Amino acid sequence: MSSADTEFQPLGRADVNAVESILADDGLDFGAQSHATPVGGDAVFTWDYERTRHGLSKLYERAKTSQWNGTTDLDWSTEVDVEKVAQFMQAAAAPIRARLTDLPGSPLASWGPAEWTHFGIEAFRWRMSQFLHGEQGALVCTGKIVETVPWIDAKYYAATQVMDEARHVEVFSRYLDTKLGGRYPVNPNLQLLIDDVIRDSRWDMTYMGMQIMIEGLALAAFGFMHQVTEEPLLKKLLRYVLSDEARHVAFGVVSLQEYYQGLSGTEIRERQEFAFEAALRMRDRLMMHAVWERCGVDRESITRMLFEIRRPGVNPFQASLFSKIVPNCKKLGLLDAGDGWLRDRFTEIGVIDFEDAPDTEVEYALLDAVAADRAQVG
Repeated sequence: MSSADTEFQPLGRADVNAVESILADDGLDFGAQSHATPVGGDAVFTWDYERTRHGLSKLYERAKTSQWNGTTDLDWSTEVDVEKVAQFMQAAAAPIRARLTDLPGSPLASWGPAEWTHFGIEAFRWRMSQFLHGEQGALVCTGKIVETVPWIDAKYYAATQVMDEARHVEVFSRYLDTKLGGRYPVNPNLQLLIDDVIRDSRWDMTYMGMQIMIEGLALAAFGFMHQVTEEPLLKKLLRYVLSDEARHVAFGVVSLQEYYQGLSGTEIRERQEFAFEAALRMRDRLMMHAVWERCGVDRESITRMLFEIRRPGVNPFQASLFSKIVPNCKKLGLLDAGDGWLRDRFTEIGVIDFEDAPDTEVEYALLDAVAADRAQVG
């Protein structure tokens, strides 16, 4: 297999809002028990053990003191009223629900409280399922980073993230199995992106795809759910996961800032295209086709309806999920590199307004939940 075979190839969609392109991947089967993906890149040993990257060393020291135990630090005896949790989520999404209902010919116009409650429960289970699958993707990708990154400081830190991701998989899986009664399969757009990240032979593409794009979107999604839920077990679980995730994204920003300064214009353009393709895959994973169909709405109809309310300025919830990605791309120099190609693309999909939101390096200190809890106990 040549190196070109293991490098990311953009889909090159002529129309980023083409319904057919979004529906095309829905039929993919990633297996009932397991899914195998070829891993690109070489395992790199470094004989330079001197720790010269202050930013990475600082994150590593924080990671060592911010470990938590999903078994003992969370109260799993908490009773969870799934219907009540789902209703809170639905209340937060009421403006979007109203826009969908008011569209001409909307099949949701006839829905009453029972239908919306059913949808809310299924949507909650679906989101938590994708969190679980995404965390396993992060577990595998971070293991690859330990192998492929050439700097000892980065290997040290990435090893702590492997432990973080294992803990996240553990707690999301336990919550789904013991509190929600089951899970949904992985969303195709999420798994296809993870596969792209794992197959690429360039170590920095693993950083870009996982640490900046997937973890960045997860950070925003976790933050939204943490803000709206009143369920105590979920709230504490998300608070602790948020603390870890902010550190993970900061790790990607610190590492790539240095590396990207030495890349050519052509190489930077490849990273811009990768970031945009990842953004499209992440945007498209939010449509919850499996949930809508379980509730009686076909996937093509709901896709067209979601596009209708996705126009810039109309659906702030979906756009806000990119509030971590856009400022981090700007900090990496990707937004305006070359001819500003990535700025134009983010403008096209309606997320450019987030370019001046706080980047994750600034944000991490505010989210160190473990340190805050220990300080209170002390």
